[in-house]
Amino acid sequence: MDKADPTILSLVREQFPMITESVLQEAIAKVAQVRTFKAGEIIMDFGNYIRMVPMVVKGSIKVVREDDNSEREIFLYFLGAGDTCSMSFSCCMMNKRSDIRTTAEDDATVIGIPIKYVDEWMMKYPSWKNFIMSSYDSRMQELVRTIDSIAFSNMDERLLAYLNKKSEAQNSKLIQTTHQDIAHDLNASREAVSRLLKALEQKGKIQLGRNKIQLL
Repeated sequence: MDKADPTILSLVREQFPMITESVLQEAIAKVAQVRTFKAGEIIMDFGNYIRMVPMVVKGSIKVVREDDNSEREIFLYFLGAGDTCSMSFSCCMMNKRSDIRTTAEDDATVIGIPIKYVDEWMMKYPSWKNFIMSSYDSRMQELVRTIDSIAFSNMDERLLAYLNKKSEAQNSKLIQTTHQDIAHDLNASREAVSRLLKALEQKGKIQLGRNKIQLL
């Protein structure tokens, strides 16, 4: 029988405190793989079958969905260290193609869990089930906030909420991004985003730099 990888075992214990059973920690360390992605690299793309479920160890990952009609991308949420993507669980357990794309916002490290174990561990380990359900709950709340923002918030409020989410995912008040990238995520024009960013700077909310934004 394969031995537990000590590096993965250490990462699981440090980054995923909800996974409490030592036997489950060791099971993950036996079957999982550590994968690294450069900033901007696509981790999972639309239409692909999901073979491994990611548990984020380092960095941040952006999750977007493609509009069925217009083929535009709709920003859903960010994942940071200690998170996993609940939508990838749904796809792998139903054996369906992915309807989301995940992209590394900055250099990221993930623990990849082969999908054959995802459902099996739900029945076997209570802390795994709790971890999955907690992930579903967190992502659902993120989606509700995103929907509320689109439906009820002004564009400047949406923009500031987006920047705060990005900052939280990256664990940094300094955000490396472009006005065009923000516009793409928010389905807005670059000119509108630039104008609103300047207004936020004048209000003392942010400080603008070249391809960077400092939250104040």
